[in-house]
Amino acid sequence: MPSSTRRAITATYRLQMRGPAADESGAQRAFGFAEAESIVDYLADLGISHLYLSPIFTAPVDSSHGYNIIDPTEVNPELGGLEGLRKLSHKAKSKGLGIIIDIVPNHVGVEKPELNSWWWDVLKFGKDSEFEPFFDIDWHEDNGAGGKLGLPILGEPGDEEKLEFSEHNGEEVLTYFDHLFPIRPGTRGPEDSPLDVYRKQSYRLMFWRDGIISYRRFFSVNELAGIRQEDARVFEHTHGIIRQLIAEDLIDGVRVDHPDGLTDPFRYIRQLRDLVGPHRWLVIEKILGVDEPLDPRLPADGTTGYDALREFDGVFISREAEDSFSMLALQHTGSTWDDTAIRATEEQLKREVAKSELAAEVERLARAIRRDNFSTAGSSVSDQLLRDTIVELVAAIPVYRADYISLSRVTATVVSEMSRRFPSRRDALDLIVAALLANSEAKTRFAQVCGAVMAKGVEDTTFYRAARLVALQEVGGDPGRFGVPAAEFHLLQQERSTLWPLAMTTLSTHDTKRDEDVRARIIELTEMPNEFTEFIRRIFALAPAPDSATGYFLIQNLLGIWPVDGQVTDTIRTRFHNYILKAVREAGLHTSWVDNNTSYEQSLLDWCDNLIDGPAGSQITELVKVLHRGQVTISVGRKLLHIIGPGIPDIYQGTEFISDSLVDPDNRRFIDYTARAQTLGAMSGTLDAEVDLCASPDRYKQKVLTTGLRLRQRHPEIFLEGGYEAAFAEGPAESHVLGIARTHPDQEGPEAVSVIALATRRPLLLARREGWVDTTFTLPPGQWHEEITGEVFEGTVPMDRLLGTLPAALLVKSEFAAKNE
Repeated sequence: MPSSTRRAITATYRLQMRGPAADESGAQRAFGFAEAESIVDYLADLGISHLYLSPIFTAPVDSSHGYNIIDPTEVNPELGGLEGLRKLSHKAKSKGLGIIIDIVPNHVGVEKPELNSWWWDVLKFGKDSEFEPFFDIDWHEDNGAGGKLGLPILGEPGDEEKLEFSEHNGEEVLTYFDHLFPIRPGTRGPEDSPLDVYRKQSYRLMFWRDGIISYRRFFSVNELAGIRQEDARVFEHTHGIIRQLIAEDLIDGVRVDHPDGLTDPFRYIRQLRDLVGPHRWLVIEKILGVDEPLDPRLPADGTTGYDALREFDGVFISREAEDSFSMLALQHTGSTWDDTAIRATEEQLKREVAKSELAAEVERLARAIRRDNFSTAGSSVSDQLLRDTIVELVAAIPVYRADYISLSRVTATVVSEMSRRFPSRRDALDLIVAALLANSEAKTRFAQVCGAVMAKGVEDTTFYRAARLVALQEVGGDPGRFGVPAAEFHLLQQERSTLWPLAMTTLSTHDTKRDEDVRARIIELTEMPNEFTEFIRRIFALAPAPDSATGYFLIQNLLGIWPVDGQVTDTIRTRFHNYILKAVREAGLHTSWVDNNTSYEQSLLDWCDNLIDGPAGSQITELVKVLHRGQVTISVGRKLLHIIGPGIPDIYQGTEFISDSLVDPDNRRFIDYTARAQTLGAMSGTLDAEVDLCASPDRYKQKVLTTGLRLRQRHPEIFLEGGYEAAFAEGPAESHVLGIARTHPDQEGPEAVSVIALATRRPLLLARREGWVDTTFTLPPGQWHEEITGEVFEGTVPMDRLLGTLPAALLVKSEFAAKNE
C-alpha cells in the first residue's frame, strides 16, 4: 500500500533520465537521480504531486532515452543505481511527492549482444540456453536461416568470410568489424578457421537487405528484441525489481510502454495490476484510433494521453479554414490530405511497410497460418497469394490491435468487406480466418503484425508526408479531421471524467513530433488562411524548395520554431538541419535511413540556409510576429484547460515555459531549472492583469500552470471524484470562449459547480472583429475568485472583464478559493 501520508496523484512531471555518457556534445547533459533530487523543491513548489521518470533500468551507457534496456533486473548505475533512487524517493517524500516509473515490458536492447547477458547466452547456446524462452525466436527449418537464429548483420552477401577471432572479457569470440558474437564451448577445433567455427554456431549472419530475421522485433527495429511476457518465468524475472521497489515503497505507480507489442496485452495488464496492487497508479501507452474506445475491462487507470492531446489541440483550430488549407496542400503537394486522402495514404503505406520493413514478420505469420490450419481448407492457396492477402488485410485493419474484447467485430468487418471487393482472395481469407480461429500462434502474430504495420506506416511515415496542417500529425492524432468541434470536445471530456478519471492527459511527450507551443503557433495559421496562402507564394518565389511538397511540410515546422525577433542562431539552424534530415528520411520519398540521397538532403539544407539568410527571412519574421500573440494565447489557455480538465495532467519537462522543441532528440535538450525556479520564486500572490502577455510569455504560462496545479492539490476531491460540465458564454463572440466546469462530488445541481476555467479560442480572428463586445458569461450563484489575478466576480460578467487582458481565467467558488485556505 502507498504511504497514507502521501498526496493523492493530481499531476505528474515527466523527467528524461540519462547517464553522463548519453551525449558527448553536451547538448544533453547527464540527468540522473541526483539531478532529479536537486529540483524536487522546485517541482513541489510548482504544484505537481508525482515525478514521472523515463526508464530507470540499465541501458547502454550512451542511451539518451533508456528504452533500449539491456538489463531489466537492475536500476541503472549510470543514473545512480538503486541507492540513488532511494535517496530521490526519500527527498520526494519529504516534500509530499511520489514517483512514477516508466517500464518497458515488450523488448530489450540487443544492438551490442555482449552488453545483454540474456541475448549473449542465447547466441552462444541456441535452443539450449536457459534464456531462450525469454525471446520469441523462430527455430523452424523453413525460417530462411536453415533453422538457425537469423541476424540481419552482413553489409554484403558473402561477408561471413570477413569474420575473425578476437577476445572479449576473457573469452574467445568472433568479430565482424565492430560486431561481437560468442562461440559455443567445444565448437572450435585446433585447425578451424573463423568461418569453420561460425558454421557450427546456432546463429546465422544474414545480408541485412535479405529480410530474414528469425526473432520478433519491437516493430521493425532490429536492435530491439521482443520479450515473451506470456511466460510466467519471464514475467517474474523481468518484474522482480519492480516487486522490490514496491516492497520498499519507493514508487507509486507505473507507466507501461507499448503493451500492444506483447502476446496478450490484456493478460499482461491483469498480471501487472496484481503485482502493483489496487492503489498504485497504472497507465498504459495504448494508442487509440479516434473512434476506438479503451476497453473498460482493462484493469488500468487509462492511457498515457495521446487521445487527450488530439482533443486539446483540435478544439483551438479554426475549422472554417479547412477548404483553404486543403486547396493550398493540393497546390503544393498534389493531395488535399483530407480524410479520404489520409485513409488511402495510410493503407498504401501500411501495405508498403508490410512488404518491405516488416516482410520477415509477414512471412513468419504466413508460415504460422499454415501450421495452425488443421483442415484441408486453403491447400490450393499459393504462398504468394497468402502473403499478398495478409499484407492487404493488415493494411486495412484500422486500429493497432483488433483482438481487444471491445473490438471483437473489427476483423470480421474488414474480412467481409475484402471478400466482397476481391473475390479472388476469398480462399486465402478463409485460410487466414481458419488459423485465427485456432486461437494459437497465428492469432497472436496477426495482432502483433497489425500493430507494427500501423506504427511504421502511419505515425512514422504518413505523418511525415501529410502536410495540410502538420500540427495535427501527432501519435493518436488524425490529420484527416481538421480540428475538433467544441461539442465533441465536451462530450469526450465528460466520458473521461466518467470512465477514466485517473487517465493521464498530456500536451507534450518524449515522442511528440512538435511540442505543444510549436503546435500552437502552427494552429494559429488556420486563423489567417488567405495571408498564409500569399505568404507561401512569396516565400517559394524568393526561395524555391527542391520539391514543393517537402518544402511546404518543412516551412510549417520552421514557422513553429522561428524566433520572434528574427535572430536565428547557429544552434537553431543546426537543430532545424537535424530535423530536416530526420523528417525526410522518415517520409521515405526521396531519401531514407538505409539509402541516403545525400545530394537531395544537401539541397534541402541549402534551401533552409537560404530561407534563414536570404530575403525570405524578414518575411518569415513578420508573419511570426503576427502569430506570436495568438500562439501564447492558445498555449496558456490550452494549458489551463489541460490542468483543470478530467484526468491526471502530465507536464513534460520544461514546458512550464514556452518551448520550441521539435521531435527527439530535440525535445530532450537541457532544461534550465534555475531560471524556472527563479521565475516561480519571484511570483508573489496574483498576477497583474496589465502584464504584457507577449513580453512575458514564460512568466504567464508558468503562473497559469502553477495556479491550476496548486488548486488541484488543495481540492483533489473535485478533480479526482467530481464531474464535468461545459461552460458557455453568450453573445456575438461566444464561440471564441471555451469553458469547462468541474463539479464537487458531494453536491448536486448548479450548486455542485466549484471550478470554472475559461480560455480564448481563435484570438487573431477575435481581434479582427469586434472583440468581446456584448458577450457575457453568467456565473453560478455566489462569489467567484479569479485565481490568476485575484479579482472577484459574481452574476453576469462582460467577457472583456474576464478575458479582455489575459486570455485565460480560473474561477473558483468562494469557499474553495486560495484566500480561504
